[in-house]
Amino acid sequence: MKTIFVDTLYWIAITNPKDQWYSRALEVQKHLQATQLITTETVLIEYLNYFCGYSPRMRQTVASVARFILRNPNVEVVLHTHEVFLNALTLYTERLDKGYSLIDCISMVTMQDCNLTEVLSHDKHFAQEGFMLLL
Repeated sequence: MKTIFVDTLYWIAITNPKDQWYSRALEVQKHLQATQLITTETVLIEYLNYFCGYSPRMRQTVASVARFILRNPNVEVVLHTHEVFLNALTLYTERLDKGYSLIDCISMVTMQDCNLTEVLSHDKHFAQEGFMLLL
């Protein structure tokens, strides 16, 4: 079974019909039936934080989506560990010229640890590290 990492950008896109990547994310989603998805707890934190200024209705929707992701057997949510944090901090300090967020670095370290090369994202930072963008 194919395994793909899921970045915050994808979760936001499939949740928000007004997002610029919404149509593309829905198109890609049609082809994910036989795919194991991996994301991180920190990606879900970033996802929930993104919508914190939205309406209570949208915040409820986002919380429901996060709970669905956590229960979905086709999505593995990698928990945040101190070791991953330290490895991500090392990557962060090694790429000061790139503008990577620490959550990007946690995602990249997780992808490396899981031997993943493809990411559901359009974030150029992943491409700068040699990962294949799928949005």
